[in-house]
Amino acid sequence: MNLHEGLKTLGEGTATSYRYDSPDAGLLEWFPSPFANRTANPSGCTGTLHIVCPEFTCLCPMTGQPDFGTIIIDYQPDQRCVESKSLKLYLGSFRMHGEFHEAGVNRICNDLVALLDPIWLTVKGEFTPRGGIPFWPTAEYRRT
Repeated sequence: MNLHEGLKTLGEGTATSYRYDSPDAGLLEWFPSPFANRTANPSGCTGTLHIVCPEFTCLCPMTGQPDFGTIIIDYQPDQRCVESKSLKLYLGSFRMHGEFHEAGVNRICNDLVALLDPIWLTVKGEFTPRGGIPFWPTAEYRRT
């Protein structure tokens, strides 16, 4: 199977559509994990991914003021890896959406778990202090 087969956001000649008003897990796409492919990985090495998204923005649900933060995603894939452009579009869809930091980080974790079915996954939000208090919520998933 071609690793790019079926990916919509990386399609040649396809215009990228940006949406900023509502988080949309339907934007997320995946490709087969090279760690699970015996041809690409004959020794059976396991691997993890560390993704840092330093330009995350959303709105305070009470005041409507913008919030800025870094979203950090760490996970051990099983069969699927998240496609990076689709992740960028997904995270961008939070831009004009009001949600508390804890709820947003938890939503991102749940959406990625539903898409990827990873062995484990952690999402951390490192938000710029507001009122002198930084909020850095973390959501974790471990397959049982």
